Amino acid sequence: MASKTLCYIFSTMLFLLQLHVSAGQTVVKSAYWFSGSGFPASSIDSSLFTHLFCAFADLNPTTYQVTISSSNSALFSTFTRTVQQKNPSVKTLLSIGGGNANASTIASMASQASSRKSFIDSSIINLARSKNFHGLALDWDYYGGFNYHFQAISKSLDWINVMAYKFYGPSWSPKEAGPPAALYSITASQISVDTGIKAWIQAVSPKKVLGGHLPPLPPPPPPAAALPLLGVPFFGFAWHLVNANNHGLFAPANGAAITSDGTIAYNKIKDFIAQTSATTVFNSTIVTNYCYSGTTWIGYDDTQSISTKVTYAKGKGLLGFFAWQLAQDPNSVLSKIGI
Repeated sequence: MASKTLCYIFSTMLFLLQLHVSAGQTVVKSAYWFSGSGFPASSIDSSLFTHLFCAFADLNPTTYQVTISSSNSALFSTFTRTVQQKNPSVKTLLSIGGGNANASTIASMASQASSRKSFIDSSIINLARSKNFHGLALDWDYYGGFNYHFQAISKSLDWINVMAYKFYGPSWSPKEAGPPAALYSITASQISVDTGIKAWIQAVSPKKVLGGHLPPLPPPPPPAAALPLLGVPFFGFAWHLVNANNHGLFAPANGAAITSDGTIAYNKIKDFIAQTSATTVFNSTIVTNYCYSGTTWIGYDDTQSISTKVTYAKGKGLLGFFAWQLAQDPNSVLSKIGI
């Protein structure tokens, strides 16, 4: 079961390559801005972050050149200047790919030197530098395998964003209302943030030993190794409960509620709680929040969960954290955690 957990964690990993690494950078506090969210870049409180990801640029499936859609061109060109008005020291990164990108196209690009050159030349020279970004992020979701060259990845990149969420959701676990991003698990068979982070540190450690069970956590890897950023969600998932009176963790459910796939932004979750007088619960054992009203059950991260995760990241010697995505926290309630 450990290997299944590892595959899930690593198949949703983001690889990042900065053009200029900040000297003495010890903590990364970062978040995504998604151009299609309707949340203007000018509304970002960039003073809360060290780095901001601008999402998403596209990868041409034929030429393997990175492109920006005409609708995003002006937005991306002014992104750095816009967010630096509130925080001149914030670094910006152009994010390529994303959850809706074709993972096989990215894999094809990465498989040949000539296609990698096309990708590098177009992304670094033609886009990132010309539009004043400080770095690049390759958002290679749904990698589809477990053949990672951990040591090479670790030495070649500045850090890795581990997408430590979407463990449970109505689209792939419709029959039970599970915690989408719990820090710890109740049983060994359940996916958790802690299991994934330990797995990554094991993988990049020279003393790694991977088997049916994870061995004790070794000391943090040396500075040459890319440390993970812990991903936190500014959203949750809503299920429709089978029985309104059975509303605990892993309660029987029959699919999504509120939206077609159950995805619901943090600010909309707070609206739901206020409008329905929903019961809210913070489970400190596995570190997750959830609420319920009638037959609607929502699993999410609130201030308690994210605060605990930030403390966890510091304790594990991680480089910092990142969040998806800013439009879902328009009043910066969650963004202010960990400052």
